[in-house]
Amino acid sequence: MGNDSYLPVIVLLLAATAFALAPLALAWLWARMFSPHKPGQSKNAIYECGLEATGDAWIPLKPGYYLYAIVFLVFDVEAVFLLPFAVSFTGFGVGECLAMLVFFLLLVEGLVWAFQKNVLAWS
Repeated sequence: MGNDSYLPVIVLLLAATAFALAPLALAWLWARMFSPHKPGQSKNAIYECGLEATGDAWIPLKPGYYLYAIVFLVFDVEAVFLLPFAVSFTGFGVGECLAMLVFFLLLVEGLVWAFQKNVLAWS
């Protein structure tokens, strides 16, 4: 096997690079040719519905919402993996059942941890 066995990989690499860079180049070219020039400080100023920005734009983050969402996603994925197992349960042997039991017990352990840390309690 010579170097020509890498030809498809190189072609796909070049195509992927062109696919990523072509829209950027076209957008830059469009902006250079058709966008109006924006001189002056007032033209480059930030515009927000004609009102001056006041106060801080940052809002306090409540991590409880994110923890609750992560726990939901973990147990949602559990349901996704348990459903095919339950549907084809009769065709499985002891090894598959033990693997699913370990999977289920690890997720139950995560649920117990979440309850101990009060992740699921709204305050």
